[in-house]
Amino acid sequence: MSKPPMLEIRDLVVSYGAVRALHGVSLRVEQGEVVTLIGCNGAGKSTTLRAISGLARAAAGAIEFEGRAIHRMPPHEIVRLGVAHAPEGRGIFANMTVDENLELGAYTRSDKAGIAKDREWALTLFPRLGERLKQNAGTLSGGEQQMLAIARAILTKPRLLLLDEPSLGLAPQVVQTIFKIVREINAAGTTILLVEQNAHMALKVAHRAYVLEVGEIKMSGKAADLAASDEVRKAYLGVG
Repeated sequence: MSKPPMLEIRDLVVSYGAVRALHGVSLRVEQGEVVTLIGCNGAGKSTTLRAISGLARAAAGAIEFEGRAIHRMPPHEIVRLGVAHAPEGRGIFANMTVDENLELGAYTRSDKAGIAKDREWALTLFPRLGERLKQNAGTLSGGEQQMLAIARAILTKPRLLLLDEPSLGLAPQVVQTIFKIVREINAAGTTILLVEQNAHMALKVAHRAYVLEVGEIKMSGKAADLAASDEVRKAYLGVG
């Protein structure tokens, strides 16, 4: 038997009250990939990530992580399986220090040596955080808060990292830094599902991509192929 994908979503339906956000979304992420979801605001990209991490309930369909159904599990159990979510808006604890935020990232773990090693690696990726460990997270710049959100997710030791809009509201130079680090995290062995408004950067960093429109997958394929598609270039890359 062939090995199942790391993540497989089949016919996923999610509703918020009477409003249906996802209309039967299906996608897969293989181990070691960076896969990106692109689309306009309101397309259902963040809802897809929230459903994977247990923050939004599936009304129908299935979500499997390494062959195991997770769409009925609570979020903390999904984290224990190896899925981490760095949400849109960063979701950091503003009144706690940078150090305390990082500690919370490792709350499901008991391997002290492993935690120390991953913490050191996160601070190597984001040296600015190392200079601000005792500072309240709410006093960081937007870019530093995004770095903290990703570093905290790393501390869960994820096999699959869900990144939601990591470049949102950041200066171009900081965006370049964030995407460079996304590549480094992937190269170190972490599989990534990336939701990103900046389609140009997302398609540069990803292996494969899905285009989501009004809760449905409209296109999918290799990231380079979609980046070269006239339809994608006109709709999402501001070309043509």
